[in-house]
Amino acid sequence: MTPVRTPLEAPGLRPVAIDGDAVVELTRQLVRIRSVHDPDGGGGEAEAAALVAATMREFGWAPELTEVAPGRPNVIATINGGGGPGPTLAFEGHLDVVTEGDLRDWTVDPFQGLIRDGRLYGRGAADMKAGIATMLHAVRAMELQGPFPGSVRLLALADEEGMMLGAKHAAASGALAGVAGVVVCEPEGGEVCAVSKGALRIRFELTGKMAHGAMPHQGANPIPVLGRLIAALEELEQRVQARVGEHPLLGWTYITPTVALAGTQEQMNVTPARASLAVDVRTVPQVDHLDLIEAMTAICQDLSGAAGVKGEVVVVDDRPAVETSQDDPLVQCLVRAHEAVVGDRPRFGGVPGTTDGTIFTRDAGVPTVVYGPGAKWIAHQADEFVEVEEIARYAQVYAMAARAFLERGGR
Repeated sequence: MTPVRTPLEAPGLRPVAIDGDAVVELTRQLVRIRSVHDPDGGGGEAEAAALVAATMREFGWAPELTEVAPGRPNVIATINGGGGPGPTLAFEGHLDVVTEGDLRDWTVDPFQGLIRDGRLYGRGAADMKAGIATMLHAVRAMELQGPFPGSVRLLALADEEGMMLGAKHAAASGALAGVAGVVVCEPEGGEVCAVSKGALRIRFELTGKMAHGAMPHQGANPIPVLGRLIAALEELEQRVQARVGEHPLLGWTYITPTVALAGTQEQMNVTPARASLAVDVRTVPQVDHLDLIEAMTAICQDLSGAAGVKGEVVVVDDRPAVETSQDDPLVQCLVRAHEAVVGDRPRFGGVPGTTDGTIFTRDAGVPTVVYGPGAKWIAHQADEFVEVEEIARYAQVYAMAARAFLERGGR
């Protein structure tokens, strides 16, 4: 066992001994599992979930595995501190990773778990197999240190990289009931992120009338409408940005077309009857999603109606921005623990995307904060890595912050 250096004593914080070798090894084992969110190419979280559950059982815990989709389980365990009544604190991470992409872009095997020059490489090393390992070993270290009030709930969930089915199932099933706060263990490069952008996934469906390319006047071509719609959405983005401004931690609101579909290459002499446009919208807390949906709907109806085309707006998913106060007790416990372990005060940051915490706040009303090992911008890139030294260090921060939060009764 290689212990992590003992942090400085700080008021209300107790140093915790972390098994550095074990937490790094668990991270490597998780990276070696190809738990890719790839419905068409296999993968899935079952093997990673089994490893997490087995580790929990080794620690003497009783994990519950629940499939939220075929081969895609959630793993949840609650650890009673044995120190009397108190609040319940949760740590959360997701088991799926994005595809490795083109292997020619990698200088290492993305699923080897290679350690080189102080870095652990691999798909999911930062996003977020390290976060899963750190939260498990942090709570185990708390247990070994001695009783603590209340309890800790650990959630290792499926499908964060997709439609967040795991988080939605956890919230709907009551897994967040009684939880006073959640630490989402996503990589944030040393920042404590109490705010996260909101997200809207919108699909515009345009239906016209097919016609021969030589006689387009006999039909109603939705493709020109699609083009005008893209231009109008760009103008809408500019208006929203001018009205709301740049958020100090989250930046700008974006309305980004990501997928456009119409016609086929095989029939270039046919004007299609249908076209669709997918749009990824990222918002700051000052943007009202209902107002934005209404504005996009009005644009679609005006443009399609003028061209004799039917327009429909489908809201695929609606994830609000999350804004937890920097003075929230859990946020402050993380700040103080980070300061004690690392030796400097962490920056406050913002999550540019959404996390499972967005769903917890939206569906269960639970305050969330995002803080975890790994660089903020390394996720989804080739040669993804996490600094080995960070893995055990974050486990120590988690354990110290959790004990302080629970001993204060969540206040």
